Amino acid sequence: MMATRQMKSKPTSQLNPLKSKPMNRRFLSQIFAALTLGFSCLFVLPVHAADEAPDALIKRLSLDILDKIKTDKSIKSGDVLQIVALVDARIMPNVNFQRMTASAVGPAWRQATPEQQKRLQEEFKTLLVRTYAGALSQVGDQTIVVKPLRASPEDKEVVVRTEVIGHGDPVQLDYKMEKTPGDGAGWKIYNLNVLGVWLMETYRSQFAQEISAKGVAGLITTLTERNKSNAKKG
Repeated sequence: MMATRQMKSKPTSQLNPLKSKPMNRRFLSQIFAALTLGFSCLFVLPVHAADEAPDALIKRLSLDILDKIKTDKSIKSGDVLQIVALVDARIMPNVNFQRMTASAVGPAWRQATPEQQKRLQEEFKTLLVRTYAGALSQVGDQTIVVKPLRASPEDKEVVVRTEVIGHGDPVQLDYKMEKTPGDGAGWKIYNLNVLGVWLMETYRSQFAQEISAKGVAGLITTLTERNKSNAKKG
């Protein structure tokens, strides 16, 4: 498990993609590495993963991602267009992205129109990809340790717990996964835990402020503007 002092000493605001604050360089490198591996697993899951156990799936994907980062120069350099192309080509087949977006938006998701829900998913996906694309260049000799899965065969939702091992203390990186209906349908990821913080809950807190002030339409506008700003930087 993560060292208690590290989990308590880093506020959740440091995971905020909308309002960043200065961070210790070593901690920044660690968290970028963890987020990179986590979100890369979200975006490049192969279709033959359907019959794998959730912990075996995460282990194989983590190894695949580490190998790809080390061998693909364009991804290693943080080439956003290459990363976006990779995401779009795979279409995130094993991610329940609607559930992720709905969780991040919170109760307002149910009041949003179908068109607004579609826009929220599109802009949120773009935010995630562009926010963490640059982190790829931070990944070096990290390795992944997948902890024993505590689950029963009949469980429909599980938490796969891992640690990113590199320089400094291990970084906690966990995945919430759900079993999709039907035999052999596989598992889908719908949330990530980094350093003891579930990211969708962090986004929900941030988005709630925008929704309270400007409504769902205002949140869409804010995400769109942030994505345009990130695109100019990339």
